[in-house]
Formats: sequence, C-alpha cells, structure tokens
Amino acid sequence: MGIWLELGIFGLVFVFAFWQMHDVRKAQEQTRQQRAREKAAQETVDQEAAAEPATDKTDLKS
Repeated sequence: MGIWLELGIFGLVFVFAFWQMHDVRKAQEQTRQQRAREKAAQETVDQEAAAEPATDKTDLKS
C-alpha cells in the first residue's frame, strides 16, 4: 500500500514539474517576442533619425 502512495506522490511531482517547464517555455517565448518588438521599434526610430537632415544652427545666424 505504501509504495502506491509514494508512486502517486512521485507522479504528481512529475506532472507538476512538466507543467512548470511548459509555463517557463511560454514565458521565454513571450520575452523573446517582446524584445524583438522593442528592437524593431528602436531600429525604426534610429532609421527615422538618420533620414532627417541635420541642421547646423551656426549657419542660421545670418
């Protein structure tokens, strides 16, 4: 009888571990996607800043 109790507990721990790994992988994927979105947004800002002509304020005095 005792072995079935121990096997049941082991099985529950095993299922819980797999469930946690599933959640960790899902969170890692969300983090990767968020970082990719942030990087793409930053690259867009950088490209827009590079496309704008730089005005030299010293030439505007005259």
